[in-house]
Amino acid sequence: MKWLFNKYTITIVFFIIWLLFFDKNDFFTQRDLNKQLKKLHEEKRYYEMAIQKNKEAIEDFKNNINNLEKYARERYWMKRDNEEVYVVINPSGI
Repeated sequence: MKWLFNKYTITIVFFIIWLLFFDKNDFFTQRDLNKQLKKLHEEKRYYEMAIQKNKEAIEDFKNNINNLEKYARERYWMKRDNEEVYVVINPSGI
C-alpha cells in the first residue's frame, strides 16, 4: 500500500493520464488518424487500379479503332453523319 502513494507511482500515473486524454497527440486522436490513414490507403489502392484499367483501355483504343468507335457509340451515343440514333427507354426497367 505504501508503493501506491510513492511519488514515482503518482508521477507515472499522472503522466499516463496526461498522454491518454490531455496531450495534443492523445490516444483518441492517434486512433482517429490511423483510421483516416487506412481509409486513404484504400482510396489510393482503388485509384491505382482505376489508373491501370484506364491505361489498358487507352492502349486498346490506340491499337484497335473499332473498339474506340464502339466505346464512343455506347458510352456517349455518338453517331456518324449519315445515321440517326434512337434511344428506347423501357418503362418497366427490364
